[in-house]
Amino acid sequence: MLLAIDVGNTNIGFGLFEGSVLVHQFRCESARQRTADEYAVLVRQMLSLRAVDPHAVHAAIVASVVPPLSDVMLDTVRRAFAREPLLVGPGIRTGMAILYENPREVGADRIVNAVAAFEQVKAGVIVVDFGTATTFDCVTPKGEYLGGVIAPGIMISADALFSRAAKLHRVEIALPPRVVGRNPVHSMQSGIVYGYAGLVDGVVERIKRELGYPCAVIATGGLAHLIAPESSTIDRVDDALTLEGLRLIHERNLEG
Repeated sequence: MLLAIDVGNTNIGFGLFEGSVLVHQFRCESARQRTADEYAVLVRQMLSLRAVDPHAVHAAIVASVVPPLSDVMLDTVRRAFAREPLLVGPGIRTGMAILYENPREVGADRIVNAVAAFEQVKAGVIVVDFGTATTFDCVTPKGEYLGGVIAPGIMISADALFSRAAKLHRVEIALPPRVVGRNPVHSMQSGIVYGYAGLVDGVVERIKRELGYPCAVIATGGLAHLIAPESSTIDRVDDALTLEGLRLIHERNLEG
């Protein structure tokens, strides 16, 4: 089995593959104070809950956008499974040309998402990732990573609203019954959900006009399922896009 690990600013996502099939998916908080030993125990416990023998994990690959956790997660794999993991970064084979001005400045998760999305559509594609930040990543019809857009994430925007407006209290991020709210809770929910759907559609439409060629639009990330139905530009949601990209990159490095 291959263990794919996606280290984000808020959560760490884990995916366990048998061949090309994702058989288990789980996550934990990105706790920077946690040691590799603690993560190793946690990961083995999560596997135990799913009746997976740790000895069945024969390889691992890690993508991280949290530098303090990158080495910690590599050590976690070594201690939990006695395997040497791959780390997505400079020098690793992705099979995708990077057209960014400085390829080293592109987040690993953005490249991984782009690899998975292009493998699915084999054409121009935009990936909208609803993470701590919301990113829009563009891939050309030739399979080249072109660049993208970074916007504040939904939770960051909502937290700023709750903390800066004295009379507004924290609410659940959920779909309100109507656009025009008739109480503070529904009004804030409407602003967050429909406002963010409008942001996504506006950015995607501008990207498409600038690129000048057809693009599929794939959404992923924590709140994708909430925003996508309210968007007119998102074609589909893929919760496992990043993990699938990690699997593909691992395969490409074995082939090399």
